[in-house]
Amino acid sequence: MRGRVFFIAAAVAAMAIVSGCTTNSTQFASAYKGRSDGGYALPSIPLAKVERQYRRQIVDYATKEKPGTIIVDTDAKFLHLVLEGGKAMRYGIGVGREGFEWSGVAKVGWKREWPTWTPPAAMIKRQPELAKYRGGMKPGLTNPLGARALYLMRNGRDTGYRLHGTPEWWSIGGAVSSGCIRLMNQDIIDLYERVQPGAKVIVS
Repeated sequence: MRGRVFFIAAAVAAMAIVSGCTTNSTQFASAYKGRSDGGYALPSIPLAKVERQYRRQIVDYATKEKPGTIIVDTDAKFLHLVLEGGKAMRYGIGVGREGFEWSGVAKVGWKREWPTWTPPAAMIKRQPELAKYRGGMKPGLTNPLGARALYLMRNGRDTGYRLHGTPEWWSIGGAVSSGCIRLMNQDIIDLYERVQPGAKVIVS
């Protein structure tokens, strides 16, 4: 009888451990539903098509950086927002394609909701069809900057790089951009609300 009780207890404990392991990756699942935001009907993201590691989750994270710091791991395609207690909020990201990678230390200069996108001159030169947006592409569901943008500065100057949303949720986990770091729109909205101007950003 004692052996049976031990077996049941062990099974319950194992279930609890499994539940604990999956909680972090599923607790924000409802955050990817469609919603109204800034006058736009933000569509839902088919979460079943997004690899589990790229979904928003709280993870153990050892770092000497203070809470509020953003650490971008371009190899793993993760952005970590450092939290208290050895934890971090982790988001899946898309990064710069070959030849457009960027790394370094910067800070969040300013933030914008539903930003205007203005392609840089070098991009227009590569893609002349973008010349029509030289004066800026109006905000919207198809705007490449998505629902939010955090503008990165270094030594008091705009780096030209952004942490921003994207309507192309399927690109998360890939090397696809012209150097900026992109997140799913629902994730950049969450990050935007947690981060203040002046926050340190480390991209490696």
